[in-house]
Amino acid sequence: MKFTEITEKEYTKFWENHPNKSFLSSPKISKLREKNGWKTFYVALKEKEKIIASAMLFAHKRHFNVYEFYAPRGFLIDFNNLDYIEKFTEELKKFIKEKDGYVLRIDPYLINKERDLDGNIVENGIDNTKVKEKLKSLGYIEVPKELKEQVGWMFSLNLKGKTEEQILKEMKPGTRNTIRKAEKIGIDVREISYEELGEFQNIMEETSKRKGFANRQLSYYQTMYKLFHDTNEIKYFITTLNLKEYIKRLSKERKEKEDKIEELSDARHNEGVKKGLQNEISSIDKRIREAQEIIQKTNKESINLSGSMFILIKPEIIYLSSGNYEEYLKFNSQYLIQWELIKYGIKNGFSKHNFYGIPEDINTHPKDYGIYEFKRGFNGYVEELIGEYELPIKPHYYLLKLIHKLKNRRQK
Repeated sequence: MKFTEITEKEYTKFWENHPNKSFLSSPKISKLREKNGWKTFYVALKEKEKIIASAMLFAHKRHFNVYEFYAPRGFLIDFNNLDYIEKFTEELKKFIKEKDGYVLRIDPYLINKERDLDGNIVENGIDNTKVKEKLKSLGYIEVPKELKEQVGWMFSLNLKGKTEEQILKEMKPGTRNTIRKAEKIGIDVREISYEELGEFQNIMEETSKRKGFANRQLSYYQTMYKLFHDTNEIKYFITTLNLKEYIKRLSKERKEKEDKIEELSDARHNEGVKKGLQNEISSIDKRIREAQEIIQKTNKESINLSGSMFILIKPEIIYLSSGNYEEYLKFNSQYLIQWELIKYGIKNGFSKHNFYGIPEDINTHPKDYGIYEFKRGFNGYVEELIGEYELPIKPHYYLLKLIHKLKNRRQK
């Protein structure tokens, strides 16, 4: 076996056909990292000139002129072959040390233990405990969950061999009904262009302020668009509602219910039905008033409700980011976006719709449990990755860890 640097072209070809590939290990991501001062290296382990393992390494200079190295989503390697992992690690340590690196960070795109819809471990399912044990025996240190950079727990839906009717039938009734209601009121799911990304960023900005997370700059969304859009690997969507048309639909529905009341006789057994219809009319009147108030307030006939960003790299579609205007949450337009992308995935040969991040240890009901509940309604399964690890290369690792620890204490 021979360890060597390879070209981006060689890496790309290997990445395209590897089962553990992710958008984060795509060579296109290097362009994003390089804008922020990272260097990129492509390395491989070859056997008889055939690549058997590879990694895209990013390097960034830290204190004392030493470099932090990071392999996003770990290695492209057969993790069942523990000898490959050991050999690749040995060679990586030498390579990184020669480049003045003090640490290697990895976060492999590999399932830890197979889990079901409720996050329970599946008996006799996938179990990569041996991989974790091997990494630790080679000196990798597992990163605490509060310090992890990437998503470690996800929620996914299997699309392989499924029809739209099957997926819809298997959803939780509440989710299915919410999708149908969103379709009924006329919400439009629209893919946006590069020039419209500012509208998406505005939605994300409002959401970040409300929920207390840091929003990305518009330049990030623009760069991601430029990197992935020409190959149809990224899509941004905004949901809109034409309020005039919405009011027309509601008025038509109201008339239908009034007609039903008139058709009913004054017989006593119809009193309950009439009362129910009157309550529905009152609810419609309220929605009409609310829509009219929005028109007056915004001076717009059509409004943006929410936005979402998806990465589409087979075999999976990844629901990467989303936001909503709080005052329009009641329209539940995010359900409709997911359904549109699920249908797209089925039609275009994707085998998985990955709703992406959910809170860790969901059975403890963490504060963001609602995120999981929303995704769970589509009836998929929980995916727990094996975690993030740091491999110390030079003694600087421990010194820099101490410096960061003291810095954090002062900040607290």
